[in-house]
Amino acid sequence: MKIAISYKHLEMREPVEIEMKRYLSKLAKLLKRYSPDLVQLHGSLEKRPRKAEYIFSLNLSLPTGSLYATGTGADVRLCVKHAFAEIEGQVKKHQSLLRRDYQWKRKRPRSAVPA
Repeated sequence: MKIAISYKHLEMREPVEIEMKRYLSKLAKLLKRYSPDLVQLHGSLEKRPRKAEYIFSLNLSLPTGSLYATGTGADVRLCVKHAFAEIEGQVKKHQSLLRRDYQWKRKRPRSAVPA
C-alpha cells in the first residue's frame, strides 16, 4: 500500500504517526486481497487556524473504486480514529458489494413449516 500523509499547520507529528500505524495495520488486513502497488492512501491532517479543531481526511484508491472519509474533533487522536473507523466501514461495505452479498441474503424470513 502506498501511503502519503500531508500536515497543515501542525507541529506534533510523532503521536499522530504512532496512532496511524495502529489503524493502518487494521486496514492492511482488510486490503490483503488487492495488490499492494494498486492501493493508494492519501491523508491530510490540518488544524483550523482560528479554532481548536483538527480535520483528518483520507482518500483510499482501490482498483475497484475510490473511498473518502473525514474525521473532525478537538483531539488529534480522536479525529484520526473517526476517519479510520469510517473508511474501514466503507471498505467492508465495498467488499460486500463486490462479493454480491445482497443477492445471497434472504429477503424475508422463512415461514415455519408444521411438522
